[in-house]
Amino acid sequence: MDETTDCGILVPNMRPSTACFAVSVFLTSTGFAQSPSNGEMVFLAKCAMCHTPNADHVPSPAALSHMSRGSILASLESGRMRIQGDGLTFAERQAVAAYLVPKETATVEEPAANRCTAVKAFTVDDAVAWNGWGVDVANTRYQPRTTLNSSNVPQLKLKWAFGIPRADTAYGQPVVVGGRVFFGSSDGTVYSLDAATGCTIWTFKADTVVRSAISIAPNGSKKYAAYFGDTAANVYGVDAATGAQLWKVRVDDHGFARITGAPKLYQDRLYVPVSSVEEVPAGDPKYACCTFRGSVVALDAKSGKQIWKSYTIPEKPDLRGKNKNGVDRFGPAGAAVWSSPTIDVKNRSVYIATGDAYVDPVAKTSDAVLAFDLDTGAMRWAQQLTSEDGWNFSCGRPDKPNCPDKSGPDFDFGSSPILRDLGDGHRVLLAGQKSGMMHALDPDHEGKVLWQTRAGKGSSLGGIMWGSAADDSNVYVAVADGFLARTGGLPGGLFAIRSGTGDVVWHAEPKKPACAGTPGCSSAQLAAVTAIPGIVFSGAMDGHLRAYSTKDGSVVWDFDTLHDFDTVNGVKAHGGSFSGSGPTVSGGMLFVASGYASLGGMPGNVVLAFENAATGR
Repeated sequence: MDETTDCGILVPNMRPSTACFAVSVFLTSTGFAQSPSNGEMVFLAKCAMCHTPNADHVPSPAALSHMSRGSILASLESGRMRIQGDGLTFAERQAVAAYLVPKETATVEEPAANRCTAVKAFTVDDAVAWNGWGVDVANTRYQPRTTLNSSNVPQLKLKWAFGIPRADTAYGQPVVVGGRVFFGSSDGTVYSLDAATGCTIWTFKADTVVRSAISIAPNGSKKYAAYFGDTAANVYGVDAATGAQLWKVRVDDHGFARITGAPKLYQDRLYVPVSSVEEVPAGDPKYACCTFRGSVVALDAKSGKQIWKSYTIPEKPDLRGKNKNGVDRFGPAGAAVWSSPTIDVKNRSVYIATGDAYVDPVAKTSDAVLAFDLDTGAMRWAQQLTSEDGWNFSCGRPDKPNCPDKSGPDFDFGSSPILRDLGDGHRVLLAGQKSGMMHALDPDHEGKVLWQTRAGKGSSLGGIMWGSAADDSNVYVAVADGFLARTGGLPGGLFAIRSGTGDVVWHAEPKKPACAGTPGCSSAQLAAVTAIPGIVFSGAMDGHLRAYSTKDGSVVWDFDTLHDFDTVNGVKAHGGSFSGSGPTVSGGMLFVASGYASLGGMPGNVVLAFENAATGR
């Protein structure tokens, strides 16, 4: 059987101590220490412990091979692998990238291709817009204002495709406001396209990756602004009509802080969720783990000035002794906020769902739904759904140097809570978790648990991942559980659950993927779900976007994105896995990004726009 060595190397059929000695001899005998040109050996010595063929949290070596060298270098130099990259020379980082991607393919670099020749004035029609992450402040991901319905969705056809330059993973969820499509990308470029044709109106270059959805709102003087965050914890306000920067502010100075969830706009305030990737450097036994705390930051939308900042863990981290290698250990830490906040207008509250704890002591606000006062930021209540869930990347090492004494299952929340009015004087806050549970809480009684229904088996990258959708009757829940593929099972599936009772209305079984055997291919459904009257859209890691009937879960439309596309901007593009963001609907059109590869899926770089074939709109 394979063994993982103490030096972090996965070597088949070799005892750990023998493998470490063999690598040491190889490095010395070949003079590799003086001439670091062998990327394979650097990868084995520094990366293979986490990037295994069956890795849950990170791409496998096979999946990495489909990325670009530039993306791998960016991750090692300024991204989530920065700690690991800091321990390598520039030549070693280049060697790793060259080993993983032996044949670099060229791509069109010009983001300004296919500029619109005529641009209409930017005017907002909220009746048809998909603004921000969840289409409304309650994050329902339900769009009733559309001409698409159960009768004409089967006739959807591709209208245009846009290739994202310099990208090998499609992060940003398309947002559609004022006849324009807005989305971010893995190289930090934010795009504004004409929704009807896909021509480029403007581009804006952020400091680094922009994966949060974009929110559009008035910014005074009859102008609108586009608001978004990047993975360096910067928040931007740019002119929605021209792309000119209005302001920029960093909301957290921790080195591993980032913004992944979309800032939420309400009454001239921007509520920003702050997450981090400190779990990753915690895998290094020399890293002093951990000091990050998740937070929500309220900014003035016109100026970017901070109004208040509230941490998900009220207690500041302090020194808690040493780890097993004698390195300082801190805590409490964690409880990142990965998803967009939810606004409760009636109670003037903002709700967020938190991630796991990174270290001991495990905070009681981790793996929880929290309520903050909309005006002051004071925490009103906390409902923890999984206790004692402390986890970081060192928990996967044999020596577990920074792992909590009792490591948890890593069942944090990646989805935004959904607020729904049940129509009988009662309301419900719906929260899907990586444990596979859909929780219903009472927002009017301090988050009291009303019901809990299991949809998935759950795992560190399973259960309910990035977002559900809820109409007037049901909540629609996609299931990930990608680990089942390793045991011969078929992950994925879609549930309709009655919002008021937790009863399962129907369950659509996952579809066997046609791309089986391709690295990153899976039937798992991690991507956020989107609903319109009569239809639920759900993308899967096999590259298929499917439309399900809300009556019985039958598939009424299926589009395979795993191929090359002729694009309106001339950039070579192809589709990949669906994860992270979901499709959006505006008027009679459907928009989606295909190719999210950050969690081990199949990379791609295309944004697709569909229309009703019968009406052409």
